[in-house]
Amino acid sequence: MKILAIDTAERTCSIALAEDRMLMAEMMLVSKQTHSKHLMDMIDAVLRYSDIKISDIDAFAVGKGPGSFTGLRIGISVIKGLALGADKPLIGVSNLDALAVQCSLSSLPICVMTDARKSEVYICRYRINAGKLCRKTEPQALSPDNAISDITEPHLFVGSGALLYQDIIRKQLGDLAQFAPDDAHLIKASTLARLASERLDRGESDDPADLVPHYIRKADVKPMREQ
Repeated sequence: MKILAIDTAERTCSIALAEDRMLMAEMMLVSKQTHSKHLMDMIDAVLRYSDIKISDIDAFAVGKGPGSFTGLRIGISVIKGLALGADKPLIGVSNLDALAVQCSLSSLPICVMTDARKSEVYICRYRINAGKLCRKTEPQALSPDNAISDITEPHLFVGSGALLYQDIIRKQLGDLAQFAPDDAHLIKASTLARLASERLDRGESDDPADLVPHYIRKADVKPMREQ
């Protein structure tokens, strides 16, 4: 099965093509320009270099957030159009889950933090149980201080928010804070393709008409409680 995955949730625009969980091609661009300037050209390039036509794609995947409101709308609109035009399955993937998966070999609990702007982060914590990634908390938007105020054991931090507020995290947590390697902080479309493949194996997909960006707004903020 060939899956085309894209992510436009943050400054990085990432496109990947995978077949039967094997990566065929991937392209990433970090740019201050709106993703609409280069997204279609990047998709065309990945398909061309792989000698694949859009009609050969069996399913489409997209990062559904949280992230930049504009970036998410661009990516989801494009992937919806491709999926509807090809009449193929569409899978939306949490960007926070994707970052956690990129660190799933860690023996530590994982704290994913992405930049939510306005001095806040999108945060979700994870733990590996029997080789399976499990959420410890629900995704929320919080100030960096509040996001880590109840951490009492070592965690691996990953994401743009973890990098942006690294000094605050280190000052507040000291040795309890470990940070992922540099390349793990960028969401890779190949990770989205992997998670989409797992959902497809379970017979799951999203209705393109119903798939919307996962925005986390102030009104949704509640005190963090571990599950």
